[in-house]
Amino acid sequence: MNKYDLAVIGGGPGGYVAAIRASQLGLKTAIIDKDKLGGICLNWGCIPTKALLRNAEVLQTIKDAGKFGILVDGYTVDMNKTVKRSRQVSDRLSKGVEYLMKKNKITYFKGTGTIDSAGKIKIENDRKKETILASKIILATGARAKALPGVDFDGIQIIGSKEAMMLTKIPKKMIIVGGGAIGVEFAYFYNIYGSQIDIIEMLPNILPVEDVDISKELEKEFKKSGIKIHTGTRVEKIDRLKSKVRLSISKNGHSEILEGDVVLLAVGVTGNVEGIGLEETGVTVNAGAIEINEFCQTSVKGIYAIGDVTGPPWLAHVASSQGLVAAEHAANRMPIPLDYSAIPGCTYCQPQVASMGLTEAEARTEGLDIKVGR
Repeated sequence: MNKYDLAVIGGGPGGYVAAIRASQLGLKTAIIDKDKLGGICLNWGCIPTKALLRNAEVLQTIKDAGKFGILVDGYTVDMNKTVKRSRQVSDRLSKGVEYLMKKNKITYFKGTGTIDSAGKIKIENDRKKETILASKIILATGARAKALPGVDFDGIQIIGSKEAMMLTKIPKKMIIVGGGAIGVEFAYFYNIYGSQIDIIEMLPNILPVEDVDISKELEKEFKKSGIKIHTGTRVEKIDRLKSKVRLSISKNGHSEILEGDVVLLAVGVTGNVEGIGLEETGVTVNAGAIEINEFCQTSVKGIYAIGDVTGPPWLAHVASSQGLVAAEHAANRMPIPLDYSAIPGCTYCQPQVASMGLTEAEARTEGLDIKVGR
């Protein structure tokens, strides 16, 4: 039975960064992932969506070329090639992560890793089962798209972000439930590609974590592009019909019916805490997220957790930073804990949105003396 100083379960931007840092610090390291290395971010999130958004920017430039005296007549859009390019970008980067594992002498196990007991991990894939020992373990199992109560993804009419980046036929009308970063980015992309878009957001503004001024500015620009925005609105019911989806929505006591070809649920994510042995080991989970301290330690000695499985902020660069902290602490170094008050966030629509630190409203709530520039 192979024994390692550290084993990382999950090969996303938190897991693979943690594994590399641990190896650099002299720990014999293993990494376990059931899918391609790079996690959701590289394979089904940050990277492929940015590739799609680059396509949208190019298409918008072609549409606007006449303003610059450049006439582009008779252009066509090939969604198969659009999606293929996005997948190629992801595949290339995932292979790059595999190379980094070899370069840093990290053993890569492809399969599902489950903590059997303290220091013991079972690994299963289609071909075999094996067990390894690890003095310390980092959980980096990520998160998955959250559904609405009573509404399940079917991958065709009701989809998540993964399916949204694989559509080879542009929907005539797409309804997006959730006006956060994921919903807004797909709204921008599919609007450029010709879909009629409705965004439904339960809170008063789209991008609710940003300054209200920014959210309103983006909303104004989206409306100019023909995107319909329903803020302060709840989804009461979703019905799948033969060739379309019907939503019952309500705002301030007034009900409305919307119909579309496809509904994209972008209402957040939930941590992958199931089936990894947390119950057997006694790791504390609260509201679907693993509880950690400032060094990413869980309630069980020798077990760390990083990234989306620990709850918000669900950002790849947070996972990577946590991975460094966890790996250094596991190697008996004294890392500096993360300052969660200074984490940048970006939304890659047009116009682009970026922020760091407190919003204006948060600063005023804290009683700070601030100046605002516009």
